[in-house]
Amino acid sequence: MGGRDGLSRRDFLRLAAGAGGVVAIAGCGQSAAQTGRGSQPAAGQPAPAAGQSGGAASSAPIKVGASISTTGSNARTGLYQQEAYLLWEKQINARGGLLGRPVQMIIRDDQSDPSTGQKLYEQLITDDKVDLILGPYSSGVTQAVATVAEKYRYPMLAAGASASDLWSRGDRKYLFGVYSIAESYFTGVVEIAQKEGYRTIAVVSEDTLFPKSTANGTVKLAQDKGLQVVVQEQYPQKVADVSSLIQKVKAANAEVLVGGSYLPDALLLTRQAKDLDYNPKLLAFSVGAAMPDFGESLGKDADYVFGPSMWEPELNTPGNQEFVRAYMEMFNREPDYHSAAGYSACQVLEAAVNAVGALDNQRIRDWLSSAEMETVLPGKYKVDANGMMIGHDAITVQWQGPNKVIVWPAKYAQGTYKLPTPAWSQRT
Repeated sequence: MGGRDGLSRRDFLRLAAGAGGVVAIAGCGQSAAQTGRGSQPAAGQPAPAAGQSGGAASSAPIKVGASISTTGSNARTGLYQQEAYLLWEKQINARGGLLGRPVQMIIRDDQSDPSTGQKLYEQLITDDKVDLILGPYSSGVTQAVATVAEKYRYPMLAAGASASDLWSRGDRKYLFGVYSIAESYFTGVVEIAQKEGYRTIAVVSEDTLFPKSTANGTVKLAQDKGLQVVVQEQYPQKVADVSSLIQKVKAANAEVLVGGSYLPDALLLTRQAKDLDYNPKLLAFSVGAAMPDFGESLGKDADYVFGPSMWEPELNTPGNQEFVRAYMEMFNREPDYHSAAGYSACQVLEAAVNAVGALDNQRIRDWLSSAEMETVLPGKYKVDANGMMIGHDAITVQWQGPNKVIVWPAKYAQGTYKLPTPAWSQRT
């Protein structure tokens, strides 16, 4: 694959890591376990922020709270987002802190469960008295947590969520998107399928908020491009066997299979498609296929698979190479787009606080609603009147051997896609 300035992806990452020496930082999450407790504010009222009326002395740390799915079905993906939060904490404190004060991340595990996440954000605001919050991972958890942010009027950047249902009601004033909405994820895949003359598509998804949003958006995109949707079906969360679903898709002769999925079900769908010798001309999955873990887990069986991505290491966005280098130095592994999205949210939050010059949640909310700025993500941070992201540019990647290649859109592409997908036995 062609990378930045002609470098391969592998060479680019090796150089990024080698520039500072890859060293895992022991105990990097220690501050997430440190908490403070106090009396609860009245329902509907935010806890007094440090630096405001009732706040602590200016030398006290600024507490930033979040829950992350570090166990449960989304644990592997959530970990990338948590690592980004911890990297930002380390970097901003090395720069002298926020508003001249140290930053303390308080991160709890929501176990990939919406109700647990909701309870944790209540605790973060009322017991830990955090000054600021950042979003959790997954649209389902974010949907639950957003009610808490609204209740206490805490602005929250949705660093790990993209289902448009989060903003479609128009009654949320404190939730702000970070990357493209789920319904648009497979725009590149559908355009490529149409260009190749494929006529039939199957769309399957996990029966939770984000995957269903992704699937519904893909069906509309496909129909608008003249493709026939021959199967649209959902499967349960934590599913262990999708063989009957694969058989149904195979019997329908779907030339394209799109999965609205997370990493575990993307791996399962791929493995069982191979087991049942179903070989669509184009195979694509959300979330999982864009993660380094996908290629590491499947080896040659990941070859030719497409996926939407919100970011890749080779992109020439402001500060991106420095972010990749710092991440690899701290965690001894390659970041994925969930890392970059979490880091981007931190960049925007930092800019908002500095622009306001105080821990004033209402003024921070107002700034977030109208700001435009570049981050490590492609495009820019810009939201509509409801807080939904409209400035970010999604991209499409394809696994080609051990590398992910950006193949769409043209302005970001670093290689050309390869189709049709060969038989499973012909992938080397």
